[in-house]
Amino acid sequence: MKRIICLALLLAITAVFHLPAAYADMRDDVNQAISIMQRFQEIPERSIPRAVMKDAKGLAILTVVKAGFIFSGRGGSGVVVARTKKGWSSPSAIGTGGAGFGLQIGAEVSEFVIVLNTNEAVRAFSQGGNVQLGGDLSVAAGPVGRTAEAGVTPMAAVYTYSRSQGIFAGVSLEGTVVATRDEANAKYYHKAVSPRDILSGQVKAPPEAKALQGVLNRY
Repeated sequence: MKRIICLALLLAITAVFHLPAAYADMRDDVNQAISIMQRFQEIPERSIPRAVMKDAKGLAILTVVKAGFIFSGRGGSGVVVARTKKGWSSPSAIGTGGAGFGLQIGAEVSEFVIVLNTNEAVRAFSQGGNVQLGGDLSVAAGPVGRTAEAGVTPMAAVYTYSRSQGIFAGVSLEGTVVATRDEANAKYYHKAVSPRDILSGQVKAPPEAKALQGVLNRY
């Protein structure tokens, strides 16, 4: 029985990381980030308030896949960018993953936008390694829609939003661990480069990253 349980867990996790929606290639992650930001702002009444976006010091944008049978696994990848004096930085690769016990059958794809409200939040992502939401940084479900536009004052270092099966909402991701993907950064920029250099604006943006910057420069 123990061997069966272990095998089920392994299959669940393997399924997650082999689904195309996991976006292991950073070019895909950047293009997906563009699409996510466009979709998140399609319906103003249920979008991230412009006041939140205007004051954001950075953004982490992720696609996460959850799959399994009895045991579940989840995995995802994306990018983090920071606002610099010259505009938005180039993207740095990030990822998340985990396993749990549940009755989910099949797979579910969710898109997340994590708004970094403080310089400390940006620094946490700049240091490389892992960042735990709710541990290293205070986290809260972000306010939503035009009704939240006036007088939005950050109540946490990080605001989190999700979109799954067409439903958009602020959501708490407390306990989630987000990790830097150093190998993905090295492959994307054709050299070893640190998240600190990327997010400080010292690394030149490739063409598709400039397209992402163009979308974010609207805020």
